[in-house]
Amino acid sequence: MSAGAGCDPDDPLACCTPLAREPMSAADAEQVAPLLKAVADPVRLRLLSLVLSHEGGEACVCDLLPAFDLSQPTISHHLKVLHDAGLLDREKRGVWVYYRARPAAMAAMLSLFADAGVPA
Repeated sequence: MSAGAGCDPDDPLACCTPLAREPMSAADAEQVAPLLKAVADPVRLRLLSLVLSHEGGEACVCDLLPAFDLSQPTISHHLKVLHDAGLLDREKRGVWVYYRARPAAMAAMLSLFADAGVPA
């Protein structure tokens, strides 16, 4: 799991080895834990799901608001947490911000739990 040559130190999941392949180092666990914490919140997990499943794979904050009984600043805060964790990219268009899941981050999250020996 350790970061090797060519790994991006700003992308904690860039060099993730599946947990079942080798024990995770303390340093790697420190790096990956904030990402898992970001999706451990029910609102953020739903937001990530809504962005991933939205037509075209991206969603504006305005598209996400109706799914929650929360204010726009609260939704924007949760989206910022997901962005800061490296799970979402964002692009400002006019007054709205559009979010798209980072494919590399999604693949790395999936591979983190791959080969766990659990039958499908």
